[in-house]
Amino acid sequence: MKTTGIIVLILVIFAAAVLAEVWRELHCFKITRYRIRTSKIKGDAGKVRIAFLSDLHNHVYGKENEELLLAIREAKPDLILAGGDMLVGKAGRDWTVAADLMKKLPQIAPVWCCNGNHEQRMHEQQEIYGKEYGYYEKELKKAGIHVLVNGSEEIPVNGMKLRLYGMELPFGCYKKGWKVCPLTTGEMEERIGSAETDAYCILMAHHPLYAETYWKWGADLVLSGHLHGGIARLPLLGGVISPQFRLFPRYSGDCYEKDGKYIVVSKGLGTHTINFRFWNPAELVVLDIIPAFLYNK
Repeated sequence: MKTTGIIVLILVIFAAAVLAEVWRELHCFKITRYRIRTSKIKGDAGKVRIAFLSDLHNHVYGKENEELLLAIREAKPDLILAGGDMLVGKAGRDWTVAADLMKKLPQIAPVWCCNGNHEQRMHEQQEIYGKEYGYYEKELKKAGIHVLVNGSEEIPVNGMKLRLYGMELPFGCYKKGWKVCPLTTGEMEERIGSAETDAYCILMAHHPLYAETYWKWGADLVLSGHLHGGIARLPLLGGVISPQFRLFPRYSGDCYEKDGKYIVVSKGLGTHTINFRFWNPAELVVLDIIPAFLYNK
């Protein structure tokens, strides 16, 4: 009996510790920093710092998101990029929390955003959501935010020539289950055109599953989110499960490189439906793009 009591006590303490950590991770965020080297940028270019937000899902850190805004301000970014799912795209859900944060960001640095699957479903399914997406987008544009819906813009900053793309994926790419919906470079070109070869191409595409296709299309850097870090993370294995219920997704939340091309996958700033995180704190990504000749300076 004594041994059983000790085991029960240990299990209770362990469960309490897990719950405490889950609560902490749902109410706090960290800053994750990456440095990306590129030989594509030469001449007099200097580094470019990007603050990358994704998957806020209407979450609030401090009164009116003051904690998050302070962290972004202190990072001193040249650009702020929002990679989608800033709101919760469900009928009857309010989008003003996300809009209120977004509208304050241009006071810190120029802002570009793309749509995640939550904004996209509101955009494409007006029979369900009415004109709510249009109202949301209009608020962002009034604040000076560049909204890239299957479009691109050239951004000259610190001597670099950047071409930024924002793509909505075919909505079947977000379908749940084990069967993977294919995505081809041809489908990408139909949506956003060809990659510009004489610029450093940054692609915001919400779902990281198609990293290989994005690179093949011509992206030098891909910014994604969607997987919320895999809900929980395990040492060496990474994220446990994707929103499509696939175990141990390959690109669940980190910076990945192949042949000089990169994909940065945010673990997100919020949750929805499954309000759970473990060993997987929410994050604000701060990313420095550095020309090769400046890398060690």
